Amino acid sequence: MENLSRRKALSLGVALGLVGAANPVQAWASTGTGAGSAAGTGPEWIWDDAADPLMASMLDQGHVLAINTAWASWVNNDDPLPGGLPAEFAAYLGRVNRLPSWADQTKLTRAADFNRRRDTYLFMLYGLGSGIMSTVIPREAKSVYWSAGGADMQDRAAKTFTFGYDLSELGAFKPTGQFVVTANKTRVVHAAVRHLLPQSPHWRAVADETVPISAADILVTFHSLGTYVHRKLLDWRVPYPAADQEAFLHSWQVAVHLLGVPYEHIPRTWAEAERQSAQVLTPILAPSTEGIELAGELLGLTAQIDLGVTRGFLNEFVRYVLSDEVGDWLGLRRDYASAALVRTAWPAYVLFREGLSPVMPGTFYMLDQFVRALAMLFLNKGSSGTTTPITIPTGNRAAG
Repeated sequence: MENLSRRKALSLGVALGLVGAANPVQAWASTGTGAGSAAGTGPEWIWDDAADPLMASMLDQGHVLAINTAWASWVNNDDPLPGGLPAEFAAYLGRVNRLPSWADQTKLTRAADFNRRRDTYLFMLYGLGSGIMSTVIPREAKSVYWSAGGADMQDRAAKTFTFGYDLSELGAFKPTGQFVVTANKTRVVHAAVRHLLPQSPHWRAVADETVPISAADILVTFHSLGTYVHRKLLDWRVPYPAADQEAFLHSWQVAVHLLGVPYEHIPRTWAEAERQSAQVLTPILAPSTEGIELAGELLGLTAQIDLGVTRGFLNEFVRYVLSDEVGDWLGLRRDYASAALVRTAWPAYVLFREGLSPVMPGTFYMLDQFVRALAMLFLNKGSSGTTTPITIPTGNRAAG
């Protein structure tokens, strides 16, 4: 279960969350994490000066297919750069493929162990919480929907879960780990999307921005993942000592920085993250045509395997980890019997698993089967146990 859960802990959330964009933010300076928020100076005005022009050039010159072929074998953090890359692209990767000087390996190692110990909760929250939340972040949903991967969400999940799996591995940030490479591949994909998506007439028709995936957008996605999960673990009374909390935050700080967000705009503490999230994530949650369709596709994938629960139970679990308001936005049909079951059975399940209650709920095995089945769902399309390589897109989603 540990391997399955760790592989899938971020899969559904990352499938939508890491290649999206959020709504404009106006209050970064008041969080204490940025030097300024006037027009043109805050993270909403920052994209990626290093990767963006490079990827525009690679796409325009037709180098992307060669890059995808060449870097398929570039996996571990200490792997040499592969041959066959354009010189300019190889030089860029050589500059960025390293941890920031402020990264703390002791904290990163503890964070990986924390991910292993808490994989069940992380999977449920990232998958049915963060993943579905991303469909009610309008800019994110529209960007995901109209990018190339939006036409096949199962395939997108199979590709993008690599980020979450590599982040949660025990040696993720060590030379023999894979996360630094994975993060830099993801950063390049973001840059490609920034170049490609503005060329889509379908995206332009619904977007209220001209360039997607700013530093602010990535931070909003972080709050829909890390900050949200941090809060829920506390709400659920999962044992979560201060050292684990600090390590978990640090792993996300490094991850966000590797995606190109300047250090000065990354929250230093969970208190800062909570304040920032309350200002820039919570107020912008809303339904959109694209988001409703994406949520339906993602939840519909569960019909492919036996979850051991009804669709009504799944709908009510989403409502439980998000809210009835979000459930109403997405048109999730009510099942009041399942709603009562979820709201009593899940807290009892957590208490028993954590040794905080001697009473094993009668629903324990049903919930355990539910968690395991969901972990299998996005495990590379529910078949083999291998990850799917991250590849750079060369176009956008067509209409229809």
